[in-house]
Amino acid sequence: MTTNMKTFTNIAIAIFASVVMVSCFNDKKPNYQYFPNMYVPVGYETYGEYDIFPGQQAAMLPVENTVPRGYVPYEYENSTAGLELAKAELKSPYEVTEENLTVGNQLYTVYCAVCHGDKGDGKGILVTREKFLGIPSFADPGRNIVLGGIYHVETYGLNAMGSYASQANEKERWQIAMHVMDLKAALNGEPGILETSKASATADSTEVKTSMAGTNKASE
Repeated sequence: MTTNMKTFTNIAIAIFASVVMVSCFNDKKPNYQYFPNMYVPVGYETYGEYDIFPGQQAAMLPVENTVPRGYVPYEYENSTAGLELAKAELKSPYEVTEENLTVGNQLYTVYCAVCHGDKGDGKGILVTREKFLGIPSFADPGRNIVLGGIYHVETYGLNAMGSYASQANEKERWQIAMHVMDLKAALNGEPGILETSKASATADSTEVKTSMAGTNKASE
């Protein structure tokens, strides 16, 4: 009888100990870890001071001559001279297509139409409500509106207009610029940028073929 009681007591103690141990067990976070830093990384505060970093600053500058992934460097300076240079020589790295114009139209509606108007006539909702005044039309005489200049202004901003480089990436700014050129052409009653770009490409192709034919004839 005494033996049975001792056995029962030992079993009860074992069950109780097992329940206590299992109740504290966490599948997602083991109770014991070998080298815990390998499982749980050390989180540093961005602007904290830590001896492990140079100058004790966790927020360090990027490695020299590197750029963030997806960022495209822009070499034209934010000045009047930089704007004029962009107008004169900056070309879009993207082809004018229906798709790019469609995207540009959508982005323009989101970011630009509120001031410049859906048609580019300077009569956006903020202008008609007199929140901003004096926004000119894209077709105003004397305005040298070209793709490179539009992209430059989108990147840096100009006068009361701020930069949109944080809202629209490099490709999106070019797509908006294409749509602006389309709006300008429509206001002036001229062919759209897609039509003119195709005509220009055809003319360039014809010129190249003519030049090659002349060279071949001269070599005969």
